[in-house]
Amino acid sequence: MDAINLARLNDARRARRAAILLTDLENGGASVVLEGEAADPSLRDAVEAAFRSGRSMSIEADGHRYFLNVHLPPAHIVVIGAVHISQVLAQMASLVGFDVRIIDPRTAFATPERFHGIDLTADWPTDVLINRPLDAYTALVALTHDPKIDDFPVAEALRIGCFYVGALGSRKTHTARLERLRANGVEEAALARVNGPIGLNIGAASPAEIAVAILAEIVQTLRTRENITWR
Repeated sequence: MDAINLARLNDARRARRAAILLTDLENGGASVVLEGEAADPSLRDAVEAAFRSGRSMSIEADGHRYFLNVHLPPAHIVVIGAVHISQVLAQMASLVGFDVRIIDPRTAFATPERFHGIDLTADWPTDVLINRPLDAYTALVALTHDPKIDDFPVAEALRIGCFYVGALGSRKTHTARLERLRANGVEEAALARVNGPIGLNIGAASPAEIAVAILAEIVQTLRTRENITWR
């Protein structure tokens, strides 16, 4: 790999941007394509599919064989609320391969005993997300039912462009949440991205079942999303 391509891949890794090292198997020429950048029209569909799946692959296009070596940032799940659902969700998401962190200012809930081995911060999201910001490869899951805790990270996730934004609550609760966000200047197109009630509709009732529904919806969104557009 030449120095220019290596430098671009390293820059993408540090910035948590997805990248593909595209190699022409006929002549050995290689280039780096970042997610959101325009690809050659003959390669566009394959490049977009590779970004969605995260799987490296070989393809043929215009009489050439190419290898797409995919480099995706590790996907994060940031959970707002150290509740029963969070306990199960954190364990399952880790098994699936997600990095998980939980934020909750309520010290009665956010205890190491309840979340052994999980990245847990007992502080307000408004403070935590300044030093550890969200990004496009983050799923934001808001579970506290408390607007003072949930609303800021939901709005911030929409502003940043997190690939998934979900919030717990009934349809009535969700409607009230959208009204508050709208009053704070969040645009309608962004509000439409909030998954609420959260999780796939599988009839989940217990905390564990709700966690399954949430994780399934996160995976579905990650693997079917449109490519991220970067400013």
